[in-house]
Amino acid sequence: MLEAVQSIPQAKIRMGFSGKANGALFDLDLLRALLAVADCGSFTAASARLHSTQSTVSQKVRRLEDMAGHELLVRGKRDVRPTDQGEKLLAYARRMLALNGEMLDALAGTAVVTVRLGVPEDFVAGRTTRLLAGFSRRHPQVKLEVTTGLSRDLARAYDRGELELVLVKQRRDSREAVARWPEKLVWIDSARHPASGLDPLPLVAFPPHGLYRDEMIKVVEGQGRDWRISFTSSSLFGVQAAVAGGLGISLLPARAATPEHRVLTRRQGLPPIDSMDIAMLHRPMADPLTRELAGELARMLAHHRR
Repeated sequence: MLEAVQSIPQAKIRMGFSGKANGALFDLDLLRALLAVADCGSFTAASARLHSTQSTVSQKVRRLEDMAGHELLVRGKRDVRPTDQGEKLLAYARRMLALNGEMLDALAGTAVVTVRLGVPEDFVAGRTTRLLAGFSRRHPQVKLEVTTGLSRDLARAYDRGELELVLVKQRRDSREAVARWPEKLVWIDSARHPASGLDPLPLVAFPPHGLYRDEMIKVVEGQGRDWRISFTSSSLFGVQAAVAGGLGISLLPARAATPEHRVLTRRQGLPPIDSMDIAMLHRPMADPLTRELAGELARMLAHHRR
């Protein structure tokens, strides 16, 4: 849809900000430039994506900062990151550009509804994929965009307005949700090269501040055992492979255990963890199609739980 925006570079939408930007007319072409820089992390890559020069992209961002009355990007030596005000404006920019594309499609008689869904990585295979494929076949007018990743990143994207519907892992009752289900976690070790008897105990974990990582360390320390982080990965597949290869033990959802893993129990001195939930989030005024998809996901999770 972004290509459609190029055909009307002068399209402008009124948007209110406090101070200098109040009443300003924000040019979608400027917003598109800011979005490209934030997504690419650099002006050079953004200019290539936009088929423009780096100086032109930089000028557009400067104009937008003048209009907003705030610095929108932090220009570091290695990358470019949005400021707090930049994150706020980016959330609006994504919605405005998407809405502009939908408007053009509607006027052309090819209206498309976009539903942006975020799910944890361990949900993307099997029944979830089949459910999403079936939903797309029943609603060919829906542009379904699925993002996978760590729950903390999905929750932040939802809060920024970049996703309409998300499933996230969280500590039980830590955030209000449309629906929630207990998340069964298991301790896993390698079936062929067990590491649970090693001292210090090697742990395979997600990056710092991840939910499973914190719980894992808390339990092991509570037992008075020495431990070390032997492998870190932001990918579920990376964690699964490291454990299967014998690099250490880990704590994962039960559905993420594979035949290459051995599930550890109290006999190995590792108690079950029952402090996690799967939470579904969508806004109170979500459109009917988002609600329909949410209902299908809820029924799938409830059935899986039974």
